[in-house]
Amino acid sequence: MRYVLAALLCFAIVAVLVPILRKYAIRMGFVDKPSSRKIHRTPIPLMGGAALYAGIVITLFIFQGATPLSMVISIGGLMLVVIGLADDAAKANGAEFPVWPRVLIYLAAAVLPLFFGIRIEGLSSPNGLIHFPTWLGTISSIIWVFALINMINFIDGVDGLASGVSTFSSLTLFIAALLKHQPSTAMLAVILVGACLAFLIYNFYPARIFMGDAGAAFLGYALAVTAVDGAFKSATLVTVAVPLLALGVPILDTAVVMLRRLLSGKGLHRADKLHTHHVLMRWGLTQIQTVSFIYLVAALFSLLSIVLLLALS
Repeated sequence: MRYVLAALLCFAIVAVLVPILRKYAIRMGFVDKPSSRKIHRTPIPLMGGAALYAGIVITLFIFQGATPLSMVISIGGLMLVVIGLADDAAKANGAEFPVWPRVLIYLAAAVLPLFFGIRIEGLSSPNGLIHFPTWLGTISSIIWVFALINMINFIDGVDGLASGVSTFSSLTLFIAALLKHQPSTAMLAVILVGACLAFLIYNFYPARIFMGDAGAAFLGYALAVTAVDGAFKSATLVTVAVPLLALGVPILDTAVVMLRRLLSGKGLHRADKLHTHHVLMRWGLTQIQTVSFIYLVAALFSLLSIVLLLALS
């Protein structure tokens, strides 16, 4: 029952905050303007990320208090939201935000969970936990979190895509945490579900607000930390696939795009129209058809991960 209440509270907070922040963004000119690389044709208010952050953090502290997980999400998330809003503000004014400040903040946020004991520790075996060397656990944790921060940002290119895919991922991580008897992780995951569903009301096509870099980076961070604190704990060589499948859409999309950029000689960080949603729309699918297809893939990945976990539990 606590999980349902937490999800509903977060849903309500985000649902109330989004229209308020939307009006403020319009009044301040804090909007994402159309460009040749973007799909939308009219300016769309940003600041949705601030609503997501507020709803998730407030609900998390109400239901869990100042736990290590809550502190990581609130502190690391605040860092990402602030730098993301600065990036979004630059874009709203027709400027480009420098890459390196963003990279450094992303790295700092990725390192933060280590100081609260949240890291990838090793793999389970019939003989007990096989501990990774400290350096391996540290590096793998940082890479995972840093990568997910960017991956959710990469897929945030069509109305409702990032928030919808994140809903499937969060729900999968919630079920996995329940099956593994991890109440703290399950609480964070179900709160993410509530936040994403509330935001989706305003973000599905035609979108009335965007989460911006602030929201996408924060969502990626929250999902990555949830996976490290939950699905990666006590994972076997086989069940380590559970979090990878739960986040299969952004992982697969990023892998394919990076490979294409390497083969074409483009910079890995250079924005383009090589992402899955861009390709599907070039094939003639509408925004709704594109998002629906990717939702289906995300649902299949999620189902496969849960079946795998149930079969081996």
